Amino acid sequence: MIIYGSSMSPFVRKTMVFAIEKGIEFELVQAFGPNGPPEFKAASPFGKIPALKDGDFTLADSTAIITYFDALKPEPNLIPTEPKARAKAIWYEEFADTIVGACVGKVFFNRIVAPRFMGRPGDLAAADEAQAVEFPKLADYLESVVPASGYLVEDRITLADLAVASPFANLEHAGCAIDAKTHPKAAAYLAGILARPSFAKIIAAEKQALAAMAKREPA
Repeated sequence: MIIYGSSMSPFVRKTMVFAIEKGIEFELVQAFGPNGPPEFKAASPFGKIPALKDGDFTLADSTAIITYFDALKPEPNLIPTEPKARAKAIWYEEFADTIVGACVGKVFFNRIVAPRFMGRPGDLAAADEAQAVEFPKLADYLESVVPASGYLVEDRITLADLAVASPFANLEHAGCAIDAKTHPKAAAYLAGILARPSFAKIIAAEKQALAAMAKREPA
């Protein structure tokens, strides 16, 4: 089974972590936009990541791939079956993908992706504005919903936690981390989820790669 993309994408990372938590083995093949092997372009005709190839079956989009993984290997259960809990888990994934993702698109893209991966300056003013205006609302919301258990739904690890933590990891990479002094519950929650083995190894490798890129940047 092959996942195409880069773990620097919160959508690819979410998909990878979901597979790891499920015990589904995969190979990550680097791909992005027009860059990637022909099999990637066949699996993702619009160049979106992640994409999947499982034998002769191909698929694109993180939510679609995760739905496939969940049906392929129902246990451990990461998408609740109780109606209200299931709906909440899907809401948190949507919150992560679209609302947090919009902030990531401005902060992470302009500070990291544009200069280090595309070789052009990012719009730092847009990144600074998103951090000043959009990010505090995300931190406030997360602070208000994190339960004492440290898990967003059913007091156990679910897709909700994996989906929400992933884009916040990108924001941390870009120097936009939740302040534990002002948002202690949200900061502790993210630290706990991102410390899981499924996340930790991936994020450690990302930090190494980003540090190496930073050293090569002109002074």
